Amino acid sequence: MTASAALRRPHVLARFLVAAPLLAAGALTGVPSAHAAGADDVRINEVVTTGGVNDSIELYNKGTATVDVSSWVLTDDDQGHTYKIASGTTLAAGAYRAFDVSGAFGLGSDDETHLYLADGKTQVDSFSWSKHSDPSWSRCPDGTGAFRQASAVTLGGSNNCGTGGPDGGTTPAAWPGSGSVATADGSNVFGQDLSGLYQEAGVLWGAQNSGRLWRLVRDGSGGWKPDTTGGWSSGKSLRFPGGSGTPDTEGVTLTGAGSAAGVFVASERDGDASGTSRLSVLKYDVSGTDSSLTAAREWNLTSDLPSTGSNLGLEGITWIPDTALTGSGFKDASTGTAYDPARYGGHSGGVFFVGVEGTGMIYGYVLADSGSYTRVASFTSGMPAVMELQWEPQASRLWAVCDNTCEGRHHTLKIDTNGVFTTADVFNRPSGMPNYNNEGFSLAGADECVAGSKPVYWADDSSDGGHALRRGTITC
Repeated sequence: MTASAALRRPHVLARFLVAAPLLAAGALTGVPSAHAAGADDVRINEVVTTGGVNDSIELYNKGTATVDVSSWVLTDDDQGHTYKIASGTTLAAGAYRAFDVSGAFGLGSDDETHLYLADGKTQVDSFSWSKHSDPSWSRCPDGTGAFRQASAVTLGGSNNCGTGGPDGGTTPAAWPGSGSVATADGSNVFGQDLSGLYQEAGVLWGAQNSGRLWRLVRDGSGGWKPDTTGGWSSGKSLRFPGGSGTPDTEGVTLTGAGSAAGVFVASERDGDASGTSRLSVLKYDVSGTDSSLTAAREWNLTSDLPSTGSNLGLEGITWIPDTALTGSGFKDASTGTAYDPARYGGHSGGVFFVGVEGTGMIYGYVLADSGSYTRVASFTSGMPAVMELQWEPQASRLWAVCDNTCEGRHHTLKIDTNGVFTTADVFNRPSGMPNYNNEGFSLAGADECVAGSKPVYWADDSSDGGHALRRGTITC
């Protein structure tokens, strides 16, 4: 919170926990001019004033047409404190978009926010409150209901209003970005079985079930192509420690130190003994030029996990830094108390989370540098199967992705007040994407956010139409 918010003087007029849509505000500010098409469908939908998320205001379009919100203005109770929405920003029908206003003003415990057209005078909506969000002031239902304290921050997605829905989560919402999806690779580059994805600066890592790791670079048109240097032209074959076997690699991730500290893959079996589960996390040094990579370390988790079919094991993997976990009050299931990284000695500086296809469960492990491991979390993805996991640091949420088994459903999970991961949102796949067999998913970083949106990518295990990679967008 900024000093201006912390020192805000008490208001003279009474404050009410109500939203003030455009017509109610018309007597003071007028109604939108004709050029602001669809303005009366845009609503302030969520407000976050405290906690682990910067002061933020979310807008929602409850109408049926896209609305251009370029240069619209958000304020707090002081009309001199303004946040201007970037030029070129639009809000599709049914879309959500959150704006971090903390750099422009702070939202206090007894405060209000207003949304104006680009003229800075014509009010579209407003909301006032008399205490901080705990953790979120949210409209229930989205766009039309009254504000209330919701149990989870859901910026950029459907509010957590406690309604039941398929897969044990909240009611599925429309994809929080464009419904359009395009191919992101050349024709028949990978064939089938491209699975896990992870984006590093300028590089997209891909794990293929046949024991192959790809290093992809940008192709200049929004997609990706194999790196032609360092022996990566056809990907690199992977081996277990000692050089034997062929890992059935399903997921890939990096730690905060990037690929220079090793690339980590999740494997569910040895392809040379495909009838037997071998649920492992493998670490590879990718600095050389050889066409084959032998694992420098294996953490074999098979004995610690419930038995599944040999082709229904580890599908997704992601790494979450210790600082993010401790900052959110993450509870260590092995001790029943707050997670303490110092308890585990030398490790990666974070926890690896793996998803099991056959059960939809997610498990968190501290993987020690020595090769030992400790399970510190077990929780459901909220789906009958999970194919990919991705940690999104900008939103402090864990993505769990299902393939055509679940109609391409995406769940996000956050750490709740009890210190455990629970479902925050459920999203349908983009409306323009068929029900592909997507087993990989990756989000671009904050550095690629333009006009409130950033790219995301999917890997289609079946390579429908000769393409294994597709790209879309999501609100930042």
